[in-house]
Amino acid sequence: MNKEIINSKNAPAPIGPYSQAVKTGNLLFLSGQIPIDPATGNLKMGNIEEETLQVMKNLKVVLKEAGAGFENVVKTTIFLSDMSIFSQVNEVYGKFFTSNFPARETVAVKSLPKNVNVEISMIAAL
Repeated sequence: MNKEIINSKNAPAPIGPYSQAVKTGNLLFLSGQIPIDPATGNLKMGNIEEETLQVMKNLKVVLKEAGAGFENVVKTTIFLSDMSIFSQVNEVYGKFFTSNFPARETVAVKSLPKNVNVEISMIAAL
């Protein structure tokens, strides 16, 4: 198996033993991103819209590092701290996809890393 590790200096550094993304064949697997500002290393926790926007920006730069964009995304997984924030997250998320939407699931979990409210992972086809 041919495996290429993708890491962007413009995205938050991993906070554990994982890569920002792994490319194998024509598939790109992006690890979950949380709302960390890569410039400061601090969490962006103003409101759920700001958190989601930071997560999507982080994913965008990892996609770009791999030579891809949101149009290449075929699957996303959204993890939420509470389903009551789904509509706000969905509104921000939807601004990054305009057509040919990827498959997706959204789940509420007991807690997320650093006690954030949203984490999103993706799979893209190159």
